[in-house]
Amino acid sequence: MPVRTYEVRTFGCQMNVHDSERLSGLLEDAGYVRADEAGAAEPDVVVFNTCAVRENADNKLYGNLGHLAPVKARRPGMQIAVGGCLAQKDRGEIVRRAPWVDVVFGTHNVGSLPALLERARHNAEAQVEILESLEVFPSTLPTRRDSPYAAWVSISVGCNNTCTFCIVPSLRGTEKDRRPGDVLAEVGALVSEGVLEVTLLGQNVNTYGVEFGDRLAFGKLLRACGGVEGLERVRFTSPHPSSFTEDVVDAMAETPNVMPSLHMPLQSGSDRVLRAMRRSYRSERFLGIIDRVRASIPDAAITTDVIVGFPGETEEDFQATLDVVAASRFSGAFTFQYSPRPGTPAATMDQQVPKAVVQERYERLVALQEEISWSENRAQVGRTLDVLVAEGEGRKDSATRRLSGRAPDNRLVHFAVPAGAAVPRPGDVATVTVTRGAPHHLEADDTTAFAVRRTRAGDVWQACQERPAEPAAAGPRPVSLGLPGLRR
Repeated sequence: MPVRTYEVRTFGCQMNVHDSERLSGLLEDAGYVRADEAGAAEPDVVVFNTCAVRENADNKLYGNLGHLAPVKARRPGMQIAVGGCLAQKDRGEIVRRAPWVDVVFGTHNVGSLPALLERARHNAEAQVEILESLEVFPSTLPTRRDSPYAAWVSISVGCNNTCTFCIVPSLRGTEKDRRPGDVLAEVGALVSEGVLEVTLLGQNVNTYGVEFGDRLAFGKLLRACGGVEGLERVRFTSPHPSSFTEDVVDAMAETPNVMPSLHMPLQSGSDRVLRAMRRSYRSERFLGIIDRVRASIPDAAITTDVIVGFPGETEEDFQATLDVVAASRFSGAFTFQYSPRPGTPAATMDQQVPKAVVQERYERLVALQEEISWSENRAQVGRTLDVLVAEGEGRKDSATRRLSGRAPDNRLVHFAVPAGAAVPRPGDVATVTVTRGAPHHLEADDTTAFAVRRTRAGDVWQACQERPAEPAAAGPRPVSLGLPGLRR
């Protein structure tokens, strides 16, 4: 029987990226092979892991499904599955609008995908299964990771906040926390496979512990990660300003492998808009957190999220946002133009801001942040940094003859390798000196202090390249999670 191939297409946040690793692991556990590794021009199964937060998310999905309809019509046996937040929201509407879809599954039953595909094939009809609460914590599922040196680790799923612009709580459910021992066991297993860097994930990562009654649990978890031998870098995303406590700042400052980088979502600098958003902090509190982090971790790079044009936002409100952005000196910002999300309170609020006004404000915000980012990056010139070499981060590396990777503060660095020097592998650590700061990256062409530390992660990456191809799958092999007893 020929091997069936698959492709997972991911939209949205880091949680979705991590869920897609689980979906890939589940499919490979069930005998599927990734289409590009099998040399297949078209996969037998296409899985969409969707997002309901981004603007035009449903248009993007149904546009993609429309493109696949004629492909499926000429390929008997091909299957299409839709999961993620948009599937949780739209449910049977997806099959009604795109009757060629075979499987619809939600955010709470990711592990059901292989069984649903088999059931749809056997019954010759679409299978729609949406659960209202978490079936099994995703981290107990098989995983297919492509990176040997960096990994996501979920510590919680769901959210207990009620931000008026956000639909995530109704789609991901209330917060569910993993026990610290389970998180650390996964981290330890990842490190044993060569991983140097983990990113702890949660919808509100710093409310971790609310389910088992320990409000200091997140800081304790960061410190515990500091005791994992071989773990060199710990990151986390995303915290909520209202729950960001001093013990977390202390844990960041005092735990050597917790990196000096922080993503702290602002959303708006106007207290009036923050109240309308139901964000339970104000600009003074936010700026206090920034000051506290900078006092304890002077080299920290802080990034943020900002929404422009929330209903009722006045020019005075927007100016307050510009003021907070200017005072915060973010190294980078993810900026969004507000657009109504059906099912959220903000979608039905009065005083929706005209598109032209939103666009003009958005351009002013982007221009300000570009200026700040560029200034902050120019201030890095002359610094010597240890860069974790990455794969696929530098799209122009072949033309510029540079390699790329991430500094401890998570800035992207493109660096030159001196003639005759050992070329670092993805997962190795290169010591470089910054020669130029651009708005969105650093360049390091001074090779005077260049050095390379070969790592176990680099060894794993090299082994993946050199491993002979299996009959059904050419190309580099994936890295599995390796937790004992989880794979059938």
